Amino acid sequence: MFHTFVMDTTCQSLSNLSINHPLAPVEYANCGSSSSQDDEDVDGFGDLRSLPVDVCERRPTCLRCCRPQKVCLCPFLPVHPLEVSTCLYIVQHPAEESRALRTVPLLAACLPPGKCKVLVGRRFNEERNPELAAVCRDSRTLILYPGPDAQNLEELVQKQDQDRMGEQFVRAVGPNVIIIDGTWSQAKDMFLRNTLLHQPKQVQLSRSEQTSQYVIRSQPSNICLSTLECAAVTLSILERNEAIQEVLLKPLQALCSFQLQHGALVHHSKEHLIRHGIYDKQMPTNKRKIKRMENLITNKHICPR
Repeated sequence: MFHTFVMDTTCQSLSNLSINHPLAPVEYANCGSSSSQDDEDVDGFGDLRSLPVDVCERRPTCLRCCRPQKVCLCPFLPVHPLEVSTCLYIVQHPAEESRALRTVPLLAACLPPGKCKVLVGRRFNEERNPELAAVCRDSRTLILYPGPDAQNLEELVQKQDQDRMGEQFVRAVGPNVIIIDGTWSQAKDMFLRNTLLHQPKQVQLSRSEQTSQYVIRSQPSNICLSTLECAAVTLSILERNEAIQEVLLKPLQALCSFQLQHGALVHHSKEHLIRHGIYDKQMPTNKRKIKRMENLITNKHICPR
């Protein structure tokens, strides 16, 4: 919320703008301007009405990668969408829609239509989200969310591969994967408050083999991955094709490289900063927060995305 203190004459000047002006819908309450001031040029503000107004236009956007055309990442996307049997459902926090450096549009651009469905919201239920509810009830659906009740995805697939029906597992048990897209605190809140998301089998990725390449955004720990990275690893495991991960990470690597070349800084994880003694924020005094810091260092009970 913005707390704005504006001179009376400025408020009156803004209220006199044409209804077609972008500022017209904004209401300025309690300005207290009198009609006699309309004809006066108090402190020179009356001349503002005669000044030309520049209308800000958004840069043309690429329809495929959703990036501005001047920094289009389509050359780093696969020529043809990847053929996968798994369908991804991205449950996205509304705040992610306005972020400039999102990874979900890049993920969707790499997959066939209908294989990456994005559902935006904070709360989901059967009445408002019948499609998601049906997917959650489906025994073939998995939700990627780490925790004590989550099974390692790779171990799950390897176990099924040992069975003669292993190939049928991919088609019959795991064609749908739900991934929560948001900051770590947002994802945790969404998972805990949406009982729909508790119905599918909960799986997680191996914590020892993955390191995030999304270096232009901060992460709690070195092993925390972006949504695109999670999807890349998940698809490569379920589809038994390691090349999928390499293809999906190319646009992310290009995005980070471009941002770093144009002034962005590498964002080290909170874990890295604490380990190397360069964490510049005040350390918590609350015992619960101290315990979370300790878990962060030891990679235990990390709040998942």
